[in-house]
Amino acid sequence: MITRPRLAHLTPNWFAMVMGTGIIAVATTSLPVSLPGRRGIALTFWLLAVALLTVLVAAFAVHWMRYTEHARTYARSAAMFPFYGALPMAVLTVGAGTAAVGPQLIGSGIAYGIAGTLWGIGTLGGLVTCSVMGMRLRAVADRGNPTPAWLMPVVPPMVSAATGAALVYHLPEGAARVAMLAGCYALFTLALVAALGIIVMVGFEINERGLPPVQMLPTVWIPLGIVGQSVAAANLLGTAAASTIDHGFADALHIFGLAYGLLMCSVMVFALTAVSVVTVRAFRQGLKFTMSWWSFTFPVGACAVGMGAFGVAGDFAVARVLSAALLGALLIAWCVVAVHTAHGVRTKALPTVPA
Repeated sequence: MITRPRLAHLTPNWFAMVMGTGIIAVATTSLPVSLPGRRGIALTFWLLAVALLTVLVAAFAVHWMRYTEHARTYARSAAMFPFYGALPMAVLTVGAGTAAVGPQLIGSGIAYGIAGTLWGIGTLGGLVTCSVMGMRLRAVADRGNPTPAWLMPVVPPMVSAATGAALVYHLPEGAARVAMLAGCYALFTLALVAALGIIVMVGFEINERGLPPVQMLPTVWIPLGIVGQSVAAANLLGTAAASTIDHGFADALHIFGLAYGLLMCSVMVFALTAVSVVTVRAFRQGLKFTMSWWSFTFPVGACAVGMGAFGVAGDFAVARVLSAALLGALLIAWCVVAVHTAHGVRTKALPTVPA
């Protein structure tokens, strides 16, 4: 997929391909309405995500070993570092797909063992990117101007919270489940607080300087990722609490999930409408393909999963239908972006503006 000379300039935004591909498997499996061929769709995209992750991890290892100075330069770059958040999210997404799809192919025991391992690796990586981003935000002189991409390093803990909910059921009853549930809520809180701070900074930046340049406008979709994942986490964890803790606390967490979901799903619909309008205008202004187009995939998938989880938790028909509509939009967006990416790789003329 990536030729050796290009490994010198391999950037972490490539892992957005894994995120955008793997989320289809997760969203299809969790879709709260019937869909013909859903098993085949989920299995296909999970296997593709596994293959992409394997290739990119190997390529990235070579990049760091053989082109260490280039790698360090990208890691130190204020513009490029935020996209290192894509790496743990790619691992977490494949892990979630393994838990959702893997049992039918490799057996439940192996699937959940692998999913748990990937969850641990992705969670640790996400805590690292979140911590480093926090330290960089304190260094005002070196951090650059706020952009939507700044959310990338702080979103992984929220993805861990959402994907960890499925693993709660496969832990021994008692302390293990309680610890996992509490840990996921801690990750939820960490990511939400960090994301809100960055969203405020980005909002002030946009208010003062306007939207990002046309070629970077797809990144305005990134905040939808934290919205969708947070709704999914709040409701999936609220449901998991019923089999983990006392009914009184479990009921309170379930109600919290529904209340949070109602608020954020309203925000989600408004934000989706706004960024869609901005994107249409960007295409009219000459938006050309770059890797930033992968920003059209994972955030939409996260919203589909979040809307679906909210619909199931509250038995809301409208949310279920919206989840299906978002999955349909995701599949269309993935096909368009994947075709452009494949063409760019084949012709060795892939524009690599960060995704």
